[in-house]
Amino acid sequence: MTGALRLLVMLGWLAWSGTASACPGGAKPCEVEGGSYLMLLPLAGQDGPPPVLLHLHGWGGNAAAVLQAGFSQEFLARGFVVIAPQGLQSRPGGRTDWSVGDGQPHPRDDRAFVGRVLDDAARRFGLDRGRVLLSGFSRGASMAWDIACQEPAMALAYAPVAGGFWQKQPTTCMGPVRLLHTHGFADATVPLEGRVLRGGALAQADIFAGLALWRRVDGCDGPAEVPATADRSGASAGSAAGRARWNWRCTRAGTPSPMAGHSW
Repeated sequence: MTGALRLLVMLGWLAWSGTASACPGGAKPCEVEGGSYLMLLPLAGQDGPPPVLLHLHGWGGNAAAVLQAGFSQEFLARGFVVIAPQGLQSRPGGRTDWSVGDGQPHPRDDRAFVGRVLDDAARRFGLDRGRVLLSGFSRGASMAWDIACQEPAMALAYAPVAGGFWQKQPTTCMGPVRLLHTHGFADATVPLEGRVLRGGALAQADIFAGLALWRRVDGCDGPAEVPATADRSGASAGSAAGRARWNWRCTRAGTPSPMAGHSW
């Protein structure tokens, strides 16, 4: 089971009677102010509004690829609506991106855009706006961190993968935040220790420093808990080589962080 799917216990199971297609069937974008999104509704007929997975693609990615990904199909099978907003080109002819807090100009305020996407989807399709899991990959994960920091009530929980804050890293965030972060020890694209890009014009922040901020925001005091089957590094017996998991007891929210290069 993937790390993101473990958050199903946070969101619970809902029943809903819906259709198998929207906008329609993920082929036609839903338009909102400033952009568009694709979405798919679960196939099974159920009662009540469904929970939502909203996933932000990585740099250069697109919404259609999100809907085709294996994890999206797993969420659909479990009764979730899957929403995939479309990033914008940062400049004419450039790659698609999100307006992360990296000190660079961006064509759109994506925190506000994601909010409009969720509100529009809830209005059109009767979704449960209060049961949203917001995830993202790479730059999409960085955007998820920014939203969780600046407007944590946007989603019930967050599950970013292989991305975090950019410099200058925030010194404080609003909270609490339910957050499960997944990252690769061998990730050379977004290394855990951060890195400088474009001759110093951009800098990825230290992921561990970001996690320390989340722990402060959520009141996660004391050392991390390591599963009983794990060694001192956190690597669990029988798990994939190089993978580890740390859990913190938090007075305000949970911030588990399983560490597993730069991929889902």
